[in-house]
Amino acid sequence: MKKDLGAKTILFPTPVLVVATYDGQGKANAMTAAWGGICCSDPPCVTVSVRKARHTYDSLMERKAYTVNIPGKGHAWEADYLGVASGKDEDKFAAAGLTAVKSGFVDAPYIEEFPLILECKVVHIADLGAHTQFVGEIMNVKADAAMMENDRLPLIEQIMPLIFAPSSGNYYTIGEEIGKAFSAGKEKKLT
Repeated sequence: MKKDLGAKTILFPTPVLVVATYDGQGKANAMTAAWGGICCSDPPCVTVSVRKARHTYDSLMERKAYTVNIPGKGHAWEADYLGVASGKDEDKFAAAGLTAVKSGFVDAPYIEEFPLILECKVVHIADLGAHTQFVGEIMNVKADAAMMENDRLPLIEQIMPLIFAPSSGNYYTIGEEIGKAFSAGKEKKLT
């Protein structure tokens, strides 16, 4: 039997996305966002949702560009810090010991220490209520070479991306591989 929980923001897994921008003075800033993900495959797009009160909101509206930085298992502290501190008050890159690198594809910085980066230009903005959704066309993807297969695609087992559980407020990472995608419908279920 299922229990009704009401309207809540519970979806598993929720990616931990670190959104990096330049503010009005050209200072690199980054914030952690859990509301976002891939939203289109052609053109490739990713979305992030940000509250208007956040320092990053004004930067996104002004610069129309951002990077999505995917922290690995070893950067949980940094990802959490970037989500609770404000770029209005301090240099979050310096405080977290992270390196801001200017993107060659969009007007935004990326985080050198994080293993996977999506460089995005804003193509659509939607006011949803508490959050504003920014749809970014992915102009380029950067991945640590050591975490790639045949220099083509990053391996999730190497990156070990962080995920967030809204129901508990805890961070996790991926688990074991349990099967091949796009093949179960062609095979008989094992019992």
